Parts: sequence; C-alpha cells; structure tokens
Amino acid sequence: MPRPDLKQRSVRKLILPLLAGSLVLLLAGGCTNAVSARKVPFREAFEEANTSVLTSRKCSSDTRLVLQRFNLQDRYVRAPAEALRELHRLACSDERPELLLALAELNYLHGENLVRNRSLKPWIPKPARDYFLCSCIYAYHYLVREGSDQTAAFKPDFRLACDLYNVALGRAFTPDTNTNALMEIRAETRTLNPGTIRLELNQQDSEAVLSRAVRFFSADAFVTQGLTVHNTQGALGATLLAELKTEKSSVARYFPATLVLKFPSNLKQWSDGASVASLELSSGYENRELAIAGHKIPVRTDTTTPLAYGLNSSLAWKLGSRQFFSSEEVVRSDIYQTQPYQPGRVPVIFVHGTFSSPVWWAEMINTLRADRELAQRCQFWFYIYNSGNPILFTAANFRDALSNTVDRLDPQAKDPALRQMVVVGHSQGGLVAKLAVMDSGDTLWQAASHVSFEELKLKPKAKTQLQRCLFFDPVPYVKRVVFVSTPHRGSFLATSFIRNLAGKFMSLPIDVLHAREELFGAIEASRLPPELRSVPSSLSGMSPKNPVLLKIADTPLAPGVTAHSIIAVKGNGDPAKGNDGVVKYISAHVPYTESELIVRSGHSCQAKPATIEEMRRILLKHLASIPTSSSP
Repeated sequence: MPRPDLKQRSVRKLILPLLAGSLVLLLAGGCTNAVSARKVPFREAFEEANTSVLTSRKCSSDTRLVLQRFNLQDRYVRAPAEALRELHRLACSDERPELLLALAELNYLHGENLVRNRSLKPWIPKPARDYFLCSCIYAYHYLVREGSDQTAAFKPDFRLACDLYNVALGRAFTPDTNTNALMEIRAETRTLNPGTIRLELNQQDSEAVLSRAVRFFSADAFVTQGLTVHNTQGALGATLLAELKTEKSSVARYFPATLVLKFPSNLKQWSDGASVASLELSSGYENRELAIAGHKIPVRTDTTTPLAYGLNSSLAWKLGSRQFFSSEEVVRSDIYQTQPYQPGRVPVIFVHGTFSSPVWWAEMINTLRADRELAQRCQFWFYIYNSGNPILFTAANFRDALSNTVDRLDPQAKDPALRQMVVVGHSQGGLVAKLAVMDSGDTLWQAASHVSFEELKLKPKAKTQLQRCLFFDPVPYVKRVVFVSTPHRGSFLATSFIRNLAGKFMSLPIDVLHAREELFGAIEASRLPPELRSVPSSLSGMSPKNPVLLKIADTPLAPGVTAHSIIAVKGNGDPAKGNDGVVKYISAHVPYTESELIVRSGHSCQAKPATIEEMRRILLKHLASIPTSSSP
C-alpha cells in the first residue's frame, strides 16, 4: 500500500502542469485583441469598406447593422425567406430608409444563393428571379422615398441602391434556366415573397422598341473586348441588347434598349396583393428622363455592348473578303442604320474600303458616341457594298441608296438635318464619297473615249447602265466629306500583276459584264486607254494610270460641299515622300480640302486615336455650322 505523501506528490505532479497550461492559455487569450485595425493596401481597405452583394458574397455594413438591430442574423442564415418577410413587415411601419436598402441587398443575396445552389442541383426549381424582382422594388422605394435631401446622391448607400435597381431589374426577367442572358419581358402576375404583384407593360411608351425587337438580352451579363471605350450613361434602368432581323439580310443586328420599372404602390399594398408595377422600354439612343418623386432622373443607356455583341458573328469579319470575290452579294449593297432613324439628327455615313467591311469603323463610332454632343445630334450609318465591283458602278449605287433612303425616311422633306449629311470614306470608300459630291458633266466619258456617247450604238439597258455611272449630278443631301487614306490618284499596289491575279478569283455582276461586252462591241478595244481594256473591277479602277481616276481627282467639289483629308503615312520621314503601304501621300493629297491631317500609321488608320479625334473635331465643326433650323 503506497504511502500517503507519495500519493499526494503524484497528484501534484499530474495537476500542476495542467494548471500551468491552462493559465498560459488564459493569459494568452487575455493578450489577444478582439478588436484591432491592421495596415493593408489602400485598395484592399477601400474594397472592404465598400463591400456589398454586388461585389462579394457579403452584405454591406449598413445591411449587417439592420440584421443585428432586429436580431435576424441567424434567422436569415437558417430561413432567409422567413427572415425577409419579417423584415418586410417591420419596414411597413418603420420608415427608416436603411430597412429598404437592407431588403434590397438581402433579397439580391438570396437570389444569388439560389442561382449558386441551382448550379449544384439543377433539378430543383429555384425562383431566384423573383427575389431579384423584390430587390429591384425595394431599391426603387429607397430611391424615391419622400424626404430625401439633395445630398443623398453623394452617399454610398444611394449609389448602391441605384446599382441594385439596375442589375436586379435585368435579372428579374431572365429565367433561371436561361444561360445566355435571354430575357422574357411581358405583362404578367408574379407571386413574390411579400405578396402578389401585377406587372403591366406600357405599350404606348414601349412601342418604338417592341415594334422592331425580336428578343432581348441583358447587357449587364456581358463583358466587351476589343473596344477602348465602354459608353454607359444615365442613372436608372436595366440596359438591354435588342435583336432585330432586317429584310435586307439574314444577319442578326442589335441596338441598345433600356427597361425601367415603376412601382407606385406602397409596401402595405404589396403585402395585401393589391400592387401594380409598370414596365417601360426605350431606345438606348434616346435621351429620356424619369420623373420620380419630383426629380428628373436620366435613363441609363449602354451603346457599346450591342455594338460589340453584333460583331461576335464570324460573318461580320468575313464579309469584306466574301463580297470582294463573289458576284452575288452576301449582304445587299445599301445604307444600313446602326440606330433607328431620328429626325433632327445629322446622318454620318461611313463607307468602308476594298476587301473590307463596316467592322473596321467600330472603334471610331464607339469612341465618337462617347462625346455627348455627337451622341445626341448625330446618327451613324454604314454603306455596305461589294468592294470588287468597278468603282463607278459602286458610286452610282451609293448615290441611288442615298436618295432612296432620304425619300423613304422623309418623303415630305420635313427634316432639314437629313439634308446635312456627312460621308466618311476609307480608301476606295473615299473615292465613292468623292463621286457623290461632284458634277461629272461629260469629263469622265471624255477621259475614257473620244467617241461621242450619243453616237454609241448600245442596247438601251447597257447604255443606261453606262450613263448612270459616267454622267451624274452631286447628291444634294451631302454637305461634308472626309477622305481617309484615299487613293485619289491610285494605289501603287494596283499593278497589272495584282489586278490579273485577283481577277482569276473574282466574279463580277452579270450586268457589269454585259455592259462591258456591249461597249467593246460598239468601240474597238484599241480605241480605249490600256487601263480600261481589261475586265473592269475596283482594282483596275485604282490603277495610277487610269485616266478616269485621274480626272475624278482633278474635278472640284460641288458648291456648298466641304472636304477634309486624313492621310496615313508610315514612319517619321517627310510625309510628302511617304506612303501608308498602299497609297502614296502624293496620291492621297488633293488641293480642295479645308483641312489635312497626317497620321503616322499604316493604311488602316480608322482606329488610331489621332484619326478619331480629328473626326470628332470635324463633326463638331459641322454641327456648329448647321443653321439653327436644321438642328435638333
């Protein structure tokens, strides 16, 4: 039997280390600060201070305060729908605005969680879009509440409410099963967590968009690439991509639109199922304002995403080469409006060059739209054509397209701005522009032949075709032209070898070939200049030895037309001795322009900042020169 003192010593040896360890832990815990501030990079500190459900999976500090105030933190985690109904009940009687913002943010977070969970269990239906709609409605009430002072717009929570309204509204009409951001916008009744709501679509205000659109996508679901500027303006509204299919082409085109929700009912009416909300659609090219709570709030727009999305099509990038080599047009030659016609806005028409298409104007147009005055007073259009066709043939079609467009849009001539057009042409497009603003007389025919045109024995159809190409008046609607890298006196690449090589792969319209055969039947080929004896094409037309091209370069502009030149020159040498890889400076220079800018670049200089800034200057000057009666 052990002695008592030995037993006590054994117990002490066992207990003392345990007590010592516990004491160390207690002391260590007492030395740890439960509250502290640590130095971090400014960006990290800013992001933490401004966190919200739109930037992370956490709510803002103000929303966490509301949950704590009403002891709803744990309840929201366990049963979010139940917690949201309780907070809604409290907000019906508690008029503090932070409850509305908390409801907007918490509903959005719950919708996000439902979307995230559905990706793990897609067979379980989750009404995420209903919670996004709730978020939008609460944000709307926060923004239009009575008693808000003029300093509200400077507060972070006000900006958060705007963002929640915009993003949640777009997601509220995007079904959970749609992965391509395709929206379903219609009048309907939705059963939401707080109560039933009836959605009405304002047909009268939305008709301009609904009559053209086939379907809608949420622009907030896309990130653009390849464009320097992202043009978003205004404050409220879900920005959309509206798709429409034209009769001219099977290629889908897109224009910007905006969806706005108004909810005049109060929270109590919502709980009782007696609430009505109105939906309105507007074009992204309109300068609309919302009249809310005595304030005029600009409607949010995004003109960049529809432009970039439309260029996702491979056909858009291959169009230039496909139309150059084919006698059949993939897209019919015509003027295409990138935006719906708006009376009072000056048309600016971009004409692409050889082997090209309108995609090469995208950077310029998108950047020009960032200028508020240009965005509000101009409308940008394209001319698409087969760039392999003879230039005179293309120019005749362009003149007809201009006249037909004006007659179609303004048959009663009530819009003076439509008669203040600006045409911007790159490369061959500059030649097409020049042929729209000059009086040919009979100089072009004289440059081609010494035989009297009246004495030519041609079939009526062939003679009419030649006459429209060689004898024409200037288009009265065009008041200003801009020549960009334009080969007024030909391109040094348009050699006989290049023309013959390309000719082996090109096919021209049958009416052009028939007209040529008729001409050769009436005039011996030997009596035509050498450059006009081969198969006609745009390349043969841009030969530096083409007498018709040289005559066009020497012909002055029609009275009342102003011209500008933007000439690309590679390298840093003397511009007068330089070239852009396709066109020499001495070919691009003409004496009848009001201004001339040298851009250090290769031939395709449309996207260069200097080119775009010069275009901006020219357009602003044009707008300033327009009589007041022609201004919008």
